[in-house]
Amino acid sequence: VQLQACGGGLVQPGGSLRLSCAASGTINNINVAAWYRQAPGKEREWVANFNGGGKIIDYAGSVKGRFTISRGNARNTVYLQMNSLKPEDTAVYYCKVLYGGAPYWGQGTQVTVSS
Repeated sequence: VQLQACGGGLVQPGGSLRLSCAASGTINNINVAAWYRQAPGKEREWVANFNGGGKIIDYAGSVKGRFTISRGNARNTVYLQMNSLKPEDTAVYYCKVLYGGAPYWGQGTQVTVSS
C-alpha cells in the first residue's frame, strides 16, 4: 500500500493549489481520510477530514471556508482544494487514509505561500 501526495508548490498570497493523494496497492475505496500539515518548528496539525465516504466532513477553524477536502470518482484519490492561501498556510502537507483499521500516510508535499 502506498499513498502518493503531490500538487504542492510556491504560490502567492491569495492564490490556489490543489493537492492530491493517490492510493495504490490494495486500497480501492477510501472512506476515511484526512489532511494534516506541519510548519517549520511546529507540530503536525490536523487540517481536514472526511468519514463515511464524504458524508461527514470537518475542517480546522484556520482553513474553514478556504479549503475543501474531497474524494475522486475512482474512490482511491483524495484531494485538498486550497483557496485564498495565506503565508501561514506554508507547511508540508500530509494525507492520511484509514483502511482496514490501519492508518497509512503519504510522503508529504511542500506548500509555500509567499510573495
